[in-house]
Amino acid sequence: MKQTETMNKFDLSGRVCLITGGIGLLGQRHRGAIRDAGGIPVTLDIVGEPDFLVDITDKKALEETREKILEKYGRIDTLINNAANNPKMESTQAGKNWTRFENFPEKVWQEDLDVGLKGAFLCSQVFGSYMASQGRGVILNISSDLGLIAPDQRIYRKEGLSEEQQMVKPVTYSLVKHGLIGLTRYLATYWAEKGVRVNALCPGGILNGQDEDFVKRLSNLIPMERMANKDEYQAVVIFLLSDASSYMTGSVLAIDGGRTCW
Repeated sequence: MKQTETMNKFDLSGRVCLITGGIGLLGQRHRGAIRDAGGIPVTLDIVGEPDFLVDITDKKALEETREKILEKYGRIDTLINNAANNPKMESTQAGKNWTRFENFPEKVWQEDLDVGLKGAFLCSQVFGSYMASQGRGVILNISSDLGLIAPDQRIYRKEGLSEEQQMVKPVTYSLVKHGLIGLTRYLATYWAEKGVRVNALCPGGILNGQDEDFVKRLSNLIPMERMANKDEYQAVVIFLLSDASSYMTGSVLAIDGGRTCW
């Protein structure tokens, strides 16, 4: 493809791009997309083998990691707040299901909000403040289509189970994903004069080996009648991180096959 002034705006060459939750399903895709665009992806995670092993709920650890990143790369250009808890949801034939609002454990509530919201807050504070001090930068918060609408709990139901045994999408998922949109708009206006742009991406469900009945039920809620493929968010991530979106801040971009239109 011929490089033109327009296409050059998508170039991330030399830019250091931090990704929290960089070992997860989306995190790995973000990493590959950034590399394809010429950028330098830097993964932060608490599991696996990221570039920097760090607990994003620990401010001191994040500050130490920031200094290590600056020592190694000399700059920080973008941050993707991608990390989130995603506990396995299962229906149970014995007792009450823990995912239901009435039974939801306070411990899980705290853990989910710590990673999804506190983590995004602290990473924005530690890395975003640095970007603001240098007069440029981009923060991308990964929300969800369920940051815009409520989950349709009917798609998670299993035949032969009582109401109390049925699993649901946990309340903390909605809280975290809605909260990230609020954080996006707050920081977009707070740091606009400092040259830091802040936007949110709301992806729909990704096809990743889910139960066939679940896929069918969810697809029926989507005008395009299917879930997303794993590679369908990469181009928009590059758009949001790059100069191609240089006049865009405080925006919430839904890529969900049209689900939130209904």
